[in-house]
Amino acid sequence: MKVLVTGSSGLIGSEAVMYYDQQGHDIFGIDNNMRQVFFGPKGDTTWNQQRLSKNTTSYRHLDLDIRDREGLFALFQQQPFDLVVHCAAQPSHDKAAQIPLLDFEVNAMGTLNLLEATRLHCPEAVFIHMSTNKVYGDAPNEIPLVELDTRYEYARPEDFDGVDESCRIDQSLHSLFGASKVAGDVLAQEYGRYFGLKTGIFRGGCLTGPSHSGVELHGFLSYLVKVAVHGEHYSIYGYKGKQVRDQIHSHDVIRAFEAFTQNPRPGEVYNLGGGRQNSASVLEAISMIEAKIGRSIDWSYTEQNRRGDHICYISDLTKLRTHYPEWDITHHLDDILDEMIAAEQNRLEC
Repeated sequence: MKVLVTGSSGLIGSEAVMYYDQQGHDIFGIDNNMRQVFFGPKGDTTWNQQRLSKNTTSYRHLDLDIRDREGLFALFQQQPFDLVVHCAAQPSHDKAAQIPLLDFEVNAMGTLNLLEATRLHCPEAVFIHMSTNKVYGDAPNEIPLVELDTRYEYARPEDFDGVDESCRIDQSLHSLFGASKVAGDVLAQEYGRYFGLKTGIFRGGCLTGPSHSGVELHGFLSYLVKVAVHGEHYSIYGYKGKQVRDQIHSHDVIRAFEAFTQNPRPGEVYNLGGGRQNSASVLEAISMIEAKIGRSIDWSYTEQNRRGDHICYISDLTKLRTHYPEWDITHHLDDILDEMIAAEQNRLEC
């Protein structure tokens, strides 16, 4: 099988490269290190590209921009793919407001370029689109909450499992990032429903793992682990640090992609996160990491929350589990933190 992975040096992209390489497939990766453009030197993913080149047998790296339509079309003509895993994106709420045109070009137009290249040159391929829960904007904040000692929690029993795919995407504050991701999300759905492409749309919660180049503006848990290991300062923005996120390991993300690939449902949408079992507030995550590294994290609190930020977001995984009962969470939050801390300590020693 020929597999194309966009954003191949990023968290999910690199996990996909490793996963499909180990299965013996022919892997092509597109990544031009735009994360460094977005976030500066701390966002540089060159280290991950080098890791992939060293540890894979059938991976070919392509320094190609997904906004380059002619370049993409030429690639698809030369190498018709069986699977496209589209992970490349501008991923930050706050950064999008500073670079709105670039954000939309990457997240919306880049996605359209890839969908059209697939339709024209490999219409039988499965197309995985890595979307985001930010397509819901701040609509999840309308779910009634109660405030507990260390977190916000859903007040009603019917909301216990979290946010499902019926949550609306309009009439809410998205941020420009959320809006550009909505465009890509809906385009991927439409290429499935209108053209019949085997598109699967996965609305990610907090995706994490040791291959994440986390920065303050994107990659909450990865960035927090880095700050803790390096003894740096961490800032909490709003909601008393009780905002809740559900963390999913990148490997479990790829396993969901694989389940869809084996039995695609064109144009289908799935929420994909760690679920209730892997949920934690910022304060709870800080406490867990402090206990593991044996010292306190230097942090401060700013009252102003990030615009459009979710107060409590847990992904309801019912639909994904129902359609693909062979899939479930295999990496639990405690183990994820152990792995991430060990990886960051190893980088520090190197």
